[in-house]
Amino acid sequence: MSKEASLASLDRFQAQYARLDAELRTEAICARWGLPPEAFAESLRRSAESRFRGLEPGRGEVEAYLKSLHLEDLALACACCEGIEKAWEFFIRHFRKDLCNAASAMLRGAGQSGDARAEELADSLYAELYGVRTAGAGRRKSLFEYFHGRSKLSTWLRAVLARKQVDLFRTSRRTVSLEAQSEGRTPGEFTASASRVYPDPGADPDRARYVARLDGALSTALTGLTSRERMMIACYYVDELSLAEIGKLLHEHESTVSRHLERIRRRLRESVTQTLQNGIPAFNGRPAEPGLNQAQVELVFEYALQDWPFDLAKALSASKPGMDPPDQ
Repeated sequence: MSKEASLASLDRFQAQYARLDAELRTEAICARWGLPPEAFAESLRRSAESRFRGLEPGRGEVEAYLKSLHLEDLALACACCEGIEKAWEFFIRHFRKDLCNAASAMLRGAGQSGDARAEELADSLYAELYGVRTAGAGRRKSLFEYFHGRSKLSTWLRAVLARKQVDLFRTSRRTVSLEAQSEGRTPGEFTASASRVYPDPGADPDRARYVARLDGALSTALTGLTSRERMMIACYYVDELSLAEIGKLLHEHESTVSRHLERIRRRLRESVTQTLQNGIPAFNGRPAEPGLNQAQVELVFEYALQDWPFDLAKALSASKPGMDPPDQ
């Protein structure tokens, strides 16, 4: 069985990762929701497939990735996706207040306020989280299917809520002019998108600006890496070497390489987050750009996960590496 084939279907995934599946199911405490094993296994498979799309990961890489997930949050999202009542009750009891608080903060940042409006915005998300029936099959399509456990569920929800707020605000401002009506013209921007379950990454006019900010922030963060760290990043993400192959080059065990990469990713994210929050000063006649709030930063990272044409090889070659630390 090829590496890629193990993630191609649930049957193949369960056949190759049966022991790991059982271990992670226990760690995620799936039993408290009465979550069917196949449902949680499919969430794991879907998450791994999303992470390694276009690559052929080794078994060790897939296992390391799956073990790094927020498993209890993934199990809860999966149970809600399955429509399990007690999971929904737990979700509403533990997340509704946080969503209302996040909605209130977003509305204040947009010059709006009011507890009722915040609750309305938070509650508007529940229908999409619960899902709608698809034609024919009778199966609900839930927004929870897009949660892969890479971040905390609360963080993901704030990012989705931020996108929802942008959509609702824009929709409320859309009106068709009398001139357009009289001439029989309806601008394309007024086309309804009620069938959309998950936000279209191309629909937000702010997306290009946010992604450009992310490009600059990551390019800056890469300059802080040492030559050895840059080599590891290039080997893994550009040359697509496995952890074991990188370990042979560096004379280290693959588990050590995995820990190094995780530490580097964490440092890069922290650096990028700080840069995005600090904003950009005016330069060469270009106006200053204010810093982003936490919800906007999470939305930027969500855009990166969807479709982000960042040229990592070019960024690594264009920036000067930092000094390597002395040998211990």
